[in-house]
Amino acid sequence: MAYQYNRPAAYLPDPARGPFVVPMHTLSLPARWEEPLLRLYHGGMTEGQAERRRRVPTAAVNQLMRATAPDIVTVDSTARFGSENPWLYCQDAYPMAVTNLYIATWLRSLARQAGDPETAALLMNCFRDLDTAALSWRPGRVDLLEQKVSPGGTALPASHVYRLLPDVLAERIARQGPYEHHGQQLSFRQVAGRTGARGQGSGGAELMSNVIEYVPGRRGGGDGRPAYYAATLRITVRTVPFSPVPRVHVAAGVRRFVTGKVYMPYGKGVSAYLLPDDSLVHDGPQPQRFAVAMLEWKNGTTDWRQGGAEGMLAGISALDALPSPDRLVKEADHWIHGRDGIRIAIGHQAAMGRHTIGTGLMPSERRRLIEWAEQAIAPEFVCVPKLERSAYARPPKKQLKKLPSIPKNMEEKDPEERAVILDQRELNAAHNAQVLRARLAEALEGEDLTAVVLHQNDAIRDQMIAAAETGLGLAGHRREQGPDTWVWEAEELTVRLHARPLGALGAPLGGDSVPRRGQEHDKAIEERRIGVARAMAALREAVPGVRLAFVELDGQDAFRHAKRRTDPKHAIRLGCADAGLVTQFIRPPDPDVETEEALADAGLRAAAAWSDGLRQTGMRLVPQHTLGDTLISANLNQVAFHLVERRLDGPTGKQQFTPIAVLIRPGAKCVLAKSADMHEWVPYPELLKSLTGRVEGRKNSAEQSALTAAFVKKTLAQLRSTPTLVLAHAQDVRKRWPWLRNDGLERDRLGLDGGPAQRIGLYGKQLRVIRIADGSRDETAQCWAEAEELSPEHAGQQRGGIAMGLWRPRVRGDSDRVFYSTTGKSGSQPNLTNDDAKLTPHTSASGNNAYRPAANAWNPDLLELTVACLQPGDDAEAWAAFVHQQRFSEDYRAGREGLALPLILHLARLADDYALPHEIDEALDPTEPRAAAAPDDALSGQLAFDFDLDDADDDE
Repeated sequence: MAYQYNRPAAYLPDPARGPFVVPMHTLSLPARWEEPLLRLYHGGMTEGQAERRRRVPTAAVNQLMRATAPDIVTVDSTARFGSENPWLYCQDAYPMAVTNLYIATWLRSLARQAGDPETAALLMNCFRDLDTAALSWRPGRVDLLEQKVSPGGTALPASHVYRLLPDVLAERIARQGPYEHHGQQLSFRQVAGRTGARGQGSGGAELMSNVIEYVPGRRGGGDGRPAYYAATLRITVRTVPFSPVPRVHVAAGVRRFVTGKVYMPYGKGVSAYLLPDDSLVHDGPQPQRFAVAMLEWKNGTTDWRQGGAEGMLAGISALDALPSPDRLVKEADHWIHGRDGIRIAIGHQAAMGRHTIGTGLMPSERRRLIEWAEQAIAPEFVCVPKLERSAYARPPKKQLKKLPSIPKNMEEKDPEERAVILDQRELNAAHNAQVLRARLAEALEGEDLTAVVLHQNDAIRDQMIAAAETGLGLAGHRREQGPDTWVWEAEELTVRLHARPLGALGAPLGGDSVPRRGQEHDKAIEERRIGVARAMAALREAVPGVRLAFVELDGQDAFRHAKRRTDPKHAIRLGCADAGLVTQFIRPPDPDVETEEALADAGLRAAAAWSDGLRQTGMRLVPQHTLGDTLISANLNQVAFHLVERRLDGPTGKQQFTPIAVLIRPGAKCVLAKSADMHEWVPYPELLKSLTGRVEGRKNSAEQSALTAAFVKKTLAQLRSTPTLVLAHAQDVRKRWPWLRNDGLERDRLGLDGGPAQRIGLYGKQLRVIRIADGSRDETAQCWAEAEELSPEHAGQQRGGIAMGLWRPRVRGDSDRVFYSTTGKSGSQPNLTNDDAKLTPHTSASGNNAYRPAANAWNPDLLELTVACLQPGDDAEAWAAFVHQQRFSEDYRAGREGLALPLILHLARLADDYALPHEIDEALDPTEPRAAAAPDDALSGQLAFDFDLDDADDDE
């Protein structure tokens, strides 16, 4: 029996209670300040620079207050002027002397050339013109539900609502008694609000519990050292397309803290959570919230952001109250329980490597914590009605047959019963392999599949051969076996697999020294790229038709910290693309695990790598919907738009912006794709290879938006005569296609070029558009099923479950165009249970200990499907069901769990892996053999390359 309802952690203002107005103190910058502040800020800029910077930045001083005055709330990253646009908010008036100190420090930070006489004169004139002594905090009342409604009927909360409403609700949660379960209590404090984004992009408010200590037992492989973490609650204001009522989302999670030495990523900050016994600023009030200061590593040293003798922290005399950054990053947990009048915890980041504590909370614990928190936001806010299962509840048609599971007591079963199970598994596996071979043969258009395995050890080579045989059912079709070549000839196609040692091509970039950022790193990438391209070109001469390379390479953990620029993965992918190959990487067996376990894990990863590699050939196993041709056209095109982007801090240090489209066309033999500079559709692997190596000049947002709009318009024109469904992922595309934002959407009207939205029929009488949004930045709410729905004996126990399906909202007055999709329980961690807990001790329904802080929790994302544009007579729920079924492609994890996105959007996002902007001399053909290159016959056994790794500069 399946759950019929799903409970989102989302809340609506109770309409019976009317406005929600609260008293607050505000500080506004007088309108007359704007001109002198701009004059100071623009000092030393060229006319063009000043024209691009029309607003005075406040991000730095906002961050300063976040670190030293956490009870002040800021609502924008640039200055706003006039009494109607307050800059700072506080529950109680902040001491004016301290406020003026912050403002004076901010003004000094705006001067571009400290010590320059002309700049000093500008600063003095600015101080004189502003009259900071006239500033004051003013008591007032703030409407926390102030809003308008978009032309499409979507709520448009005022920009301050996104910061202040969550802050007020978080303060109420912090005021209530502690969270308690199984005899253990957690007390929550607010965390200083994030600076920067305003309005819909705001991060809302956050609460964090007291630090929890966990000491893993040595029997379970732990080292006996304590690990530290805390529970978190995030409160955000969000909107739903076509709904005039905003939502409040409450999300629960875990924050993990560093013990011992802190890894400092270059140019990026690490958060330090501070709780001092007294104010860090003289005469300031004792903070009630966790402050957040940033540590950063730059130019070989670690310091507080805005620290140093000339920094803003020194300007307010706060540095003396903080420990030395050098010592803090060596002993991160030294201050975690309090020392020298301050408690400090350093937030762990994924880039720092493995942490003892697992990520996330399982459904039951998530439910308990959120239901405790929601008591504090009543009665002004009420839970949204539970989501109801859609009438279109069936999964897509099965194309592959399920293999009967092998019982744990298989050896105890009757021999005939065992034989029946094994025979059925064999028959179903043979059927599935035949289907996959047929699909692969279609994608290859009659050509052989020829691939190469570049391996570091024989174990991965053997596992990849086994994966090929098992995945395509080739065991009975083997025609050639080793030592370097394996050939299988089935009725549908021939598969050739060549194995070669990876050798020096997999060595770290720079050899024994780490390339310096910039030209040296760029040169190291170029040398390896050329070496790989020439090696693969030589291989293709010896083995014609090679199109796919499986590369055994150490994972990211081997290239962390100081070695981050030695990772050769991206250079290898560039070189393979130059030679016409797509690439799939696989890690070596784990040397720290028992041999048998390591080989079993390697076998699973090899099977996944083999399947992922086949998809890069354009092979398609598209989910077959169950809705019938009356609701969904039989010859429907699916097209997904996506923006492939890289920033300067990406793997190659270069920028890229390339709009792409991916097409699943009925009757086409493979997945098709194109980029903005292509005139025709090409096979998916051709798009992937074309994305590598592109270095594009910096485009501003207007130019990128215009390029995106022109590409979308041209693509839709090409598909105008056929039934077409457009899918776009909101968080990926809307920054350059603004119509996809909640406030831009209008029913059955499509917006391009930034102009008014036009009737969908003008773009095609058979065109539909569905926008997808996921839970990133809490855009959709966390959710759980209530266990008592299926098991009444669990009533009152707050147990949660996981429910897969398509869901309909039941909010009165909302549109009938928005639906939600969830997947089922993850199979990657079969030992997880919905009752597992990590915040407090817990006992499962069966009476077992369920306290598992080290386990990585998993919950399904609530995927929002907005059926934005339809044709007359269409059934919106049926179209949402079609998109939901597209998440269940059977060649991914046996099709049971579902993809994070519908298949076509999943394929579009995978193209990001090939966004590797990198230029080499146009006169240099990377595939042209060099005089010193290895002869062709060297490829018959081992790839031999004249690849010098010893010329790199030893300096770091």
